[in-house]
Formats: sequence, C-alpha cells, structure tokens
Amino acid sequence: MASTTKSTKAATSSPEKKPRLRAAEREQQILHGAIRYFSEKGFAGHTRELSQRLGITQPLLYRYFKSKQDLIDKVYLHVFMGRWQPQWVTLLRDRSVPLQERLARFYVEYARATYQPEWIRIYMFAGLESSGLNRRYLQLIKKELLAPCCEELRHYCGLPDDTPISEQEIEFYWTLHDGLFYTAIRETIYQSPMEVSFDDKVRYAVENFLAGARSVYPRLVSAEREAAGAAAPAKRRRAETARPVSGR
Repeated sequence: MASTTKSTKAATSSPEKKPRLRAAEREQQILHGAIRYFSEKGFAGHTRELSQRLGITQPLLYRYFKSKQDLIDKVYLHVFMGRWQPQWVTLLRDRSVPLQERLARFYVEYARATYQPEWIRIYMFAGLESSGLNRRYLQLIKKELLAPCCEELRHYCGLPDDTPISEQEIEFYWTLHDGLFYTAIRETIYQSPMEVSFDDKVRYAVENFLAGARSVYPRLVSAEREAAGAAAPAKRRRAETARPVSGR
C-alpha cells in the first residue's frame, strides 16, 4: 500500500514533458509568435523577450533564424508577400468585366487578406521605424497594382495606351487606394468602428473615383503628353550640344 502511495506521489509531482516539435513546426511556431510580438512591440522589440513569450531559449530561436534581421525578413515575407495573390492582377485586367466591378471585387478580396490587425500594426511600425519593409511592399504595389490599374483607367476613359504610365497617373490612382487603406487604420489604430459595411464603402469609393476619373484623368494624361512634347526639343538640343565635334 505504501509503495502504491509513493508511486502515485511521484507521478503527480513530476511535470509532464512537452512533446518536442518537429523542426518545421518549431519554425512556424516562432514565426507566428514573432508576428504577434512585433505587431504589439514593433521591430525594436527584443528576441530575448520574444523567446520568453514562446517558452523557448534565445539560442533555440537563433537555431532557426540566424539573426533578428533574418526573423524580420521572414515576417515580411509571410505577412506581406505571402498574402499577395497573383490572380488579382488577372482579375484587374479582365476587360470582359466592367472596371467598376473589377475594382470593387479586388478591394473586397484584398481587404480580407491584408486589412487585419496584425498586418496593419506591423505595416505602421515598419514605417515609423524606417525598416525598409514598407518601401519594398510599396514597390510591389506600384508595379503589380497601381500601374496596371492606370492602364485600365486609360482604357476606361478611351485614352491611347502608347506611352508609359506617368508618376502623375500613379499618384492619381493612389487617392482610391489610400482612401480605402485609411478605413483599416481607423478601425485598427484609432479603434473607430465603421457604421457602414466595408463592402458598401468599397462600392461608394470606387463609383465616386471612376466618376471623377472620367473628367480628370483625360486632362491629366493630356497635360503629361504636352509637357513631354515640350521637353523633347530641349532634350535634343542638350544632347546635340554635349555631342563632341569630330576633328577634320
């Protein structure tokens, strides 16, 4: 009877060991923990504190990520690049569907993938701390979203597409993209809930944007063409002046 009691006490006093995670599982555990941590603390947070939160040692963390910057880069790839869907570009270029419908569908899908608290907070921290992650993501947005949408705007407004998209056109399109992004900031950062559904807000924003584009975008493109045409002779003259005169 005594031996049974001793064995029972021993069983209850010894803590159960947590099962070891496989390498891939451990890496994902650290990565997802880092996403939560950096969304709260920013990238100035310490890996020692992150390790404590995860219940692992700091050396174990560095076994999977060679440095803090390596971990930050993996967070960027997962949070930003991992949520970008290449099929969105196909959707935006599908001219068998009205542009208003394409833009509305895109922004509803884009918001579901990106306008989440962790995504927004990490994006804001990255900008405040000048980590460079924002610039990398903005380059992607400019190439894969803004430039194609400007081409679709030209088609929508009946404009020729025989010149490169200008920076003025890119900035014009930013007004739509920025406006919808600010909605996510209001909810996540300012904690100001919307009284209107996001889908309705997208519909209003896109309809309003395209109505204005019908009037403004042709003038903008025309002005850019005129400016480029006026600059061309001066550019040729500078080139001719700089050209060395051959000896006779």
